[in-house]
Amino acid sequence: MTNVPVVVLAGSRDGARDPLAQLGGVAHKTLLPVAGIPMLSRVLRALQATPDLGQVYVSIETPEAITPLLGNARTLPTASGPSGSVALALERLGTPLLVTTADHPLLSPEWIEAFRADIHEGCDLAVGIATRETIERDVPGTQRTYIRLRDIQFSGCNLFWLGTSRAANVVALWQKLERDRKRPLRMASILGPGILLRAITRTLTRAALYRRIEKLTGAQVRLVTIDDGRAAVDVDKPTDLALVEQLFAKA
Repeated sequence: MTNVPVVVLAGSRDGARDPLAQLGGVAHKTLLPVAGIPMLSRVLRALQATPDLGQVYVSIETPEAITPLLGNARTLPTASGPSGSVALALERLGTPLLVTTADHPLLSPEWIEAFRADIHEGCDLAVGIATRETIERDVPGTQRTYIRLRDIQFSGCNLFWLGTSRAANVVALWQKLERDRKRPLRMASILGPGILLRAITRTLTRAALYRRIEKLTGAQVRLVTIDDGRAAVDVDKPTDLALVEQLFAKA
């Protein structure tokens, strides 16, 4: 599918007070230089070099902070949390829609194309992931946060495909879980205690997770594997920044 719009999530609750913004002496985390180039600029360049993408939108609470970097990109307002910003973008832009984040300076057109190529027809929402084995192969020693299912351990790659209007139902579920992420009992009431228990005991499989989400939302959701561990490396803390700088130095 051609001319698919893209949303880059760049919201930051802390603005200039964000630890990474303070580290780089910039007004917003997305302006942090990585190997001499602002993170957002690197992401926008990768998107510009990817075939068949359409208008790019940057979701940010202070659009004036990034005006010099935008080029042909446009801005969107943020909402409460990443899920709220995605929901707002869906309301304004509809589907299909590709979503990524501004703190992913390693993003490459090859990863985006591989991600899109592996999305099966009928999939309402896809999430790009890298397996633990792939990450440890390609970025040995890195500390990532892993989701552990019975049949796979993985980390997200900050790539999301919202293919149909049913994706909005999944985003609404995401919003509920994001609001209650520190309330296990509330999350259990949303997902079902059986699913939460299986997740805690690591007996939950991908297939079972897919079935539960489809039952709750009516949407088909799939995890799409990217065969490059660097795709799971974003910049959330100073150690991430140091790692990404090292990876660019080796390139």
